[in-house]
Amino acid sequence: MCKPWRGIFAIVVTPFNDELKLDEAALRRQIEFCIEGGAAGLVGPANAGEFATMSDDERRRWIRIVTEAAAGRVPVIAATTHGHRVPALALSRYAQEVGADGIMAMPPHILHPDAGGCYEYYSALNDALRIPICVQNFMGPIGTPMSADLLARMCSELEYVQYLKEETLPEPRAISRTLAAAGDACRGVFGGQGGIYMIDEWRRGACGNMPASQSVDVHAQIWHLLEQKNEAAARALFNRLLPLLNFERMHGVAVYKQVFLRRGVFTSTATRIPGAFLDQKDLLEFDAIWREIEPLLAD
Repeated sequence: MCKPWRGIFAIVVTPFNDELKLDEAALRRQIEFCIEGGAAGLVGPANAGEFATMSDDERRRWIRIVTEAAAGRVPVIAATTHGHRVPALALSRYAQEVGADGIMAMPPHILHPDAGGCYEYYSALNDALRIPICVQNFMGPIGTPMSADLLARMCSELEYVQYLKEETLPEPRAISRTLAAAGDACRGVFGGQGGIYMIDEWRRGACGNMPASQSVDVHAQIWHLLEQKNEAAARALFNRLLPLLNFERMHGVAVYKQVFLRRGVFTSTATRIPGAFLDQKDLLEFDAIWREIEPLLAD
């Protein structure tokens, strides 16, 4: 797909059954949910998709399922972050072979290379692929924050490094710095962090946002209103979603899966991340938020 990437690119959440096996049927349902809800692209398995808990075989299966289910309707960006460039290259080549439209990767998340090592890593990906690369600039301890100048250099010198996902804080200012440094060498910078800063990011020139997928229909509506220059309506809708976004910031994937359970997309909230669950008091708070937000999600 040659069309520029723009809009809400959903980070697909990985569904597991109660035995912690990949729930392929729920994954396929989620793809339909995202596309019907207005997602402009699909991304993963990334942080919100629990990639660090998955085997390479599972990640390959995940990428194949999502690419096949999307069937060319929206771009699929395979997240191929790995502990070293050798397995990252293998997974990225596989994604390209099965039809992914691009890849997204952080630098090796255990080794945390310096600036020169980061450049060499993305240079190796660039040389191995013929599809766009999105550099994910994420904060520690998982991410390896990179400077705006380094990101701009990679966009300028590496043919397939074309997009950036900026998630260092303060994220909106980081997007401004990177856009100023990279200029036309970068085809676009996405925000992340669950979409919580997306209005400020849009105003600063972001090409979209990559939130987890459980409320992608509402994120897509907010983005559509921004693109129509109706910031007041976008902010009003964002403010209705904000209590759920705040709760997600505290509990992460446990909330993503609870939302999908309530929306009939998942049949289990099982996660492989230690401590990622909602206790009974958490669920009471979630229920109070849900009562207020459910009509919005049903619109």
